[in-house]
Amino acid sequence: MGSPPEPTVRPATASDADAVFRLLADFATTYRPDPDRFTTVTFPEVLRAAAEGRAEFLVAERTTQVIGYAYAARMPTLFAGGTVLELLELAVDTPLRGRGTGSRLVRAMQDRARHAQDVEITVPTRRAADFYRRLDFTETATYLKWPSPPPPPESPAPAR
Repeated sequence: MGSPPEPTVRPATASDADAVFRLLADFATTYRPDPDRFTTVTFPEVLRAAAEGRAEFLVAERTTQVIGYAYAARMPTLFAGGTVLELLELAVDTPLRGRGTGSRLVRAMQDRARHAQDVEITVPTRRAADFYRRLDFTETATYLKWPSPPPPPESPAPAR
């Protein structure tokens, strides 16, 4: 019996929602994904951002099963003199990790960044620095965040 076929990488589509949510639920450590919000807000917005060139959203599949995904946001910058692609999410089915799927997704992101003429790809990570170093990423900064609290119910959103 032969080995399973190599995964292929392609742009995510609306039909990938269930598989991506399953992977996201396993990947997320800080936030618990809400299935209703995912379906009605975040997944469609990520697809729209990718379609408009503001992001890259890829899936890896073996035969017809999605086994991994990568999502990166493209941001115009002043400091870099062009756009930076920030790889925000990379998830692979737990039993399939360590077999090259994550590397394949990252290399596909690198190809897309080259094609879009992004200045660089950045990756905020706590747990996977060694993985990214093996793919020629270098450590350059500490990543900090400020979690914005929700506004009080009676308070209107600020004007833009």
